[in-house]
Amino acid sequence: MESVQHIPERNIEHIDHLEANEASVAKYGERANNGVIIITLRYDKEAQFTGDKPVADYVSERIKWNESWGVARYVTRYTIGTDGSFRLGTELESTDRQLRKRVLKVLQDLPKWQPATKQGKAVESDYVLAIQLPKGKAMPKEPYIVIR
Repeated sequence: MESVQHIPERNIEHIDHLEANEASVAKYGERANNGVIIITLRYDKEAQFTGDKPVADYVSERIKWNESWGVARYVTRYTIGTDGSFRLGTELESTDRQLRKRVLKVLQDLPKWQPATKQGKAVESDYVLAIQLPKGKAMPKEPYIVIR
């Protein structure tokens, strides 16, 4: 392919570089005269959430959040199993206990996913979920502290 910019970095398993030589040109054609870069993806098709919208929107819309409570964010890793099950991973950020509690409650009842596939077989896949409420509001900046 001409460009790989559309491939999310998280989907790349490894990258190999083949030198430009007779063997690579014989296998890949004249375009291999400058060498070949082989990108192996973790899966051919990413897991698909079966809800009616992207998972972050699905979760956000099921959380009651009053704007007077301020802006809060919850970020976590998760895994989609070969059976389409959702498994919570490492918590990366939680700025508010109430938001965390509410997100986790919604995540318990997520519908099954269509698992990721590689060569036609279901494979586990890992992702990051970020929920920030209220939507469209920026997180306050951390204070700048000077110690003298």
